[in-house]
Amino acid sequence: MRWTHKPKPEANKIALLKDVLQVDSAIAALLLQRGIETFEAAKTFFRPSLSDLHDPFLMKDMDLAVARIEKAIANKENILVYGDYDVDGTTAVALMSTYLKTKYPLVHTYIPNRYDEGYGISYKGINFALENDFSLIIALDCGIKSVEKVDYAKKLGIDFIICDHHRPGTEIPKAAAVLDPKREDCNYPYKELCGCGVGFKLVQALASKDGKTVEDLTEYLDLVATAIGADIVPIDGENRALAYFGLQVINTNPRPGIKAILDQVEKTELTITDVVFIVAPRINAAGRMKHGNYAVTLLAEEEHDKAHQYASEIDEYNLDRRETDKQITEEALKQIEDQKEQNRLTTVVYNKNWHKGVIGIVASRLTETYYRPTIVFTRSGEKLAASARSVRGFDVYNAIEACSEHIEQFGGHKYAAGLTLEEENYEAFKQAFEDEVSKTIDRNLLTPEIKIDTQIDLKDITPKFYRILKQFAPYGPANMTPVFMTENLIDTGYGKCVGADKTHLRLTAKQSDSSKSIVCIGFGMGDKFDIISDKKPFKAVYSIDENEFRGNVSLQLKLRDIKA
Repeated sequence: MRWTHKPKPEANKIALLKDVLQVDSAIAALLLQRGIETFEAAKTFFRPSLSDLHDPFLMKDMDLAVARIEKAIANKENILVYGDYDVDGTTAVALMSTYLKTKYPLVHTYIPNRYDEGYGISYKGINFALENDFSLIIALDCGIKSVEKVDYAKKLGIDFIICDHHRPGTEIPKAAAVLDPKREDCNYPYKELCGCGVGFKLVQALASKDGKTVEDLTEYLDLVATAIGADIVPIDGENRALAYFGLQVINTNPRPGIKAILDQVEKTELTITDVVFIVAPRINAAGRMKHGNYAVTLLAEEEHDKAHQYASEIDEYNLDRRETDKQITEEALKQIEDQKEQNRLTTVVYNKNWHKGVIGIVASRLTETYYRPTIVFTRSGEKLAASARSVRGFDVYNAIEACSEHIEQFGGHKYAAGLTLEEENYEAFKQAFEDEVSKTIDRNLLTPEIKIDTQIDLKDITPKFYRILKQFAPYGPANMTPVFMTENLIDTGYGKCVGADKTHLRLTAKQSDSSKSIVCIGFGMGDKFDIISDKKPFKAVYSIDENEFRGNVSLQLKLRDIKA
């Protein structure tokens, strides 16, 4: 592990913010690292408000989108709500379709099949719209690069409204309206919405025409918060307010579909991390193992009994998904060893029988063993399809783009991408990708990094300090869980390896010059016991959380790494 310290804010700024907010220096430094420099900015951060959300009509084409939907309703047109099969797409489709159905009955949903249609807008989907007399398609979380497909639909008399958040290509599709804050000609103040977030802005705009405010739409925010967490978009600005209030809905009055998922795991108070690791994988499992329709049906269901039935089916898909990705990960690791590729700068693996629905998860798993840009291929129809994952600080999208002579098509962003190619181009692409990465990657990026916010002493960790720290949530990109470092620690003599297979480390640490001690837990760190044994001094990197045991709540350090 590389330990790197985030730049320390200027001392005079820390002193000023500490004084104006009446907090200690460590809290002031954490806020400044997140770009919060004034009392007003701190107030917005700690007390998000729905009034912080921007006017949806600031987004380019929003007026056109609203006008086209109003026209469809006036003319009794059939509307098809179309979205991708991942969490962001299915939550967006559930949100848009359930909202439109409160106004108008002729609304249906369409999720493409991962296996025969692939990502985004498909010709099969457009032909389905033609055969079933849909004259307006609202596409969510996809479409920004579907120039030819939108033209094709237009010739058939079908209009598109696109709600996307991915990077546009050189040409914008000629749709009735294209909502994407990442358009260069869009002056919307916040650029980092997820697809479901863009869909919510369209709902907000439509509702405003009926005299409704965002307060009247909070019931949809559980879907938006789930998509924000799952799509790993920055949790700052508008996303922070949407995630904050969405979590409140999830924890107090979630829709029956989300409640049915939560009933299965018996969890009461969810954080955004719980949403990412409990709710999102189950929603995703439908599109991975069966069909994304199952997820939309669950999320749109209003009857609790039916929701429970759908949730238990989806839970089965999730168990299948876990087994499948575990098996494929083992096969992929063996392939790397058999081909003696342990020391390459990239991982590129292929097996025609691997399940297409889990190759993205497998790519993430492989980076846990070999920390480097990773691409996992399988066969999809006549072609090979792949999911790519990167390491922090390296743009895998650009690296794939540099190998585009070997590729049919690709899309995605800095840390995750998808691509297809002809089988005969696989070996050439694999070598080109290795060459490109070795030319462009900083070798330091191939060692996992822990970013340390600030250094503190154990005596600084008080209940008041933790109370303020808790208000930094919800966490995510642009506002990660604060990570601290403390030096001159010793174990008080109770340190041991714990867990069924003794893989975890548990100890009680104190600083050599102080009597304050605190329990520390290091998951998967049993092999580092020797560093702390016999009261040897060590330093630790950790986050702070609460441990509840037999009704007693105490603070503990969740270790990220330790060094002598």
